Amino acid sequence: MLQQKVSKRSEIGYSGSISMPTTAPSFPQRRILVVDDEPFVCDAVKMMLNFDGHIVETASNGREALEVFDKGKFDLVITDFAMPTMKGDALAVAIKERSPKQPIVMITAYAEMLQTSGNPLRGVDYIISKPFLLENLRDAIAKTTGVAST
Repeated sequence: MLQQKVSKRSEIGYSGSISMPTTAPSFPQRRILVVDDEPFVCDAVKMMLNFDGHIVETASNGREALEVFDKGKFDLVITDFAMPTMKGDALAVAIKERSPKQPIVMITAYAEMLQTSGNPLRGVDYIISKPFLLENLRDAIAKTTGVAST
């Protein structure tokens, strides 16, 4: 399968690339809320999910995400961990209080540290480590929404 690379550099000094296949798999369309304080990350995740045919809304912080979440129904919420004002785990808890069965995926550069800390992230159903690929998002969608990729 042909791969297309998109270069990335974030404010926290992460440097890497996001690899995108040139054809989308056949997935059921999902409505997904993406939350990240870095505009490039929001745009990149939105682009990857749109590529697979998903409907994506974005928010740049936890408060904005709760406002967007309260106005719509989402099949999945994808959030960053390290955000100012409200971290991703606090956002996950707030969303689960509103909708206990809402699937929530966290994308973070701190995945290994968070998973080995002995303190499970309440409200988070799946963690993706940065850097990540479109295939990582597809796996997370399949595992958290109960739909296998084809």
